[in-house]
Amino acid sequence: MKTLFTFCLFILSFEAFSYNWPVKTVQELQKALFESKTNDTILVAKGNYKVLNLEITKPLVIIGQNQPVLDAQFKGEIFIVKSNDVSISGFKFLNVGETSMIDWAGVKILESENVKVFKNEFINCYFGVYLSASNKCLIENNRIIGTPKEEQTTGNGIHAWKCDSINIFNNYIEGHRDGIYFEFVTNSLIKNNLSTKNIRYGLHFMFSHYDTYTHNIFKKNGAGVAVMYTKHVTMKDNFFDSNWGGSAYGILLKDISDSDIEHNLFNSNTVGVYMEGCSRLKMQENVFRKNGVGLRIQANCDENNIHHNNFMANTFDIATNGSVTFNYLNDNYWDKYEGYDLNHDGKGDILYRPVSLFSTLIERMPQAMILLRSFTATLLDKIEKIIPSLTPENLKDDSPSMKPNAIKAFNFKV
Repeated sequence: MKTLFTFCLFILSFEAFSYNWPVKTVQELQKALFESKTNDTILVAKGNYKVLNLEITKPLVIIGQNQPVLDAQFKGEIFIVKSNDVSISGFKFLNVGETSMIDWAGVKILESENVKVFKNEFINCYFGVYLSASNKCLIENNRIIGTPKEEQTTGNGIHAWKCDSINIFNNYIEGHRDGIYFEFVTNSLIKNNLSTKNIRYGLHFMFSHYDTYTHNIFKKNGAGVAVMYTKHVTMKDNFFDSNWGGSAYGILLKDISDSDIEHNLFNSNTVGVYMEGCSRLKMQENVFRKNGVGLRIQANCDENNIHHNNFMANTFDIATNGSVTFNYLNDNYWDKYEGYDLNHDGKGDILYRPVSLFSTLIERMPQAMILLRSFTATLLDKIEKIIPSLTPENLKDDSPSMKPNAIKAFNFKV
């Protein structure tokens, strides 16, 4: 009974010392940010507020009622968070300024923990949400739309540097340099986001270990995702669609190791997955469909295990730039496989070499692409199957599946 009394007294004392600040003008907003106490709530009424560089230096809950507009008029940034335990929701952030010296943002979070930014809209913001040296933050249910310009003069939708345990959920991001950018970010989760029409990448990883991204859609970006100089990343249940261009990929993997790529759909990309300097990756139960090249494995990749994937309607299933490779293909389905299964075990009785002679020639002479789908190209590939000469000897699937592998239906709303 004494414990219950003490707890009730604590709650009453907390409520007595917390305060709601109703705000209807810029001056009232500035006053509330300056004079409020720890854990107070600031309620901003509907309206258009011309604001600039508002610092939040204490734990606060800041709520926009009926989506008030915070307009920086392209002169600077809006909220700068320098405190733990801050919550920002319900606003429309507008017209953050552009500069080559400072990364101005709609919401900038600096060296803070437990900050939540949710149910906001960011329009024409150089950077939407910017996190630096911050941990345990949540960025959720925001709509972040930019106006793409040159790559050098366009910021990122959500940008995180040197952070840990960041959760990025259910955001729509469009028209930035990178939709989501991670550098030196660890133990974080990116889930259920749609990143589209960004200049460079829908998602960009640099030196960011032990992270997971899952159930995201990357559509019509310069390239879907780039993961570079990273280890222990889980890439699962994502949809990479219509990332087309001279250097466009569903995923670009460069110098990464010990990671899992599972149950993703690569549809209509120039290259589904591009691998360079990759080691010990597990790539399983993915679907490669209608890509220019399903999977491009450079010769400096090794010990990658590629199994139980489906390759369907790609121009080329696999391409490489070397004659020797140390990767493993097993139990994949190839719609171009012409073998047979006499013992009816579901596996082809003869091995399959997915690298065609014509793709090898294109690697050496790109001008040969003009002969694609010609009788000459078909004849070259038929001859190579009978007398292998240029294609990698040990890049082969010893047990190709006769039917598409059973992979549960994708359920992405595009």
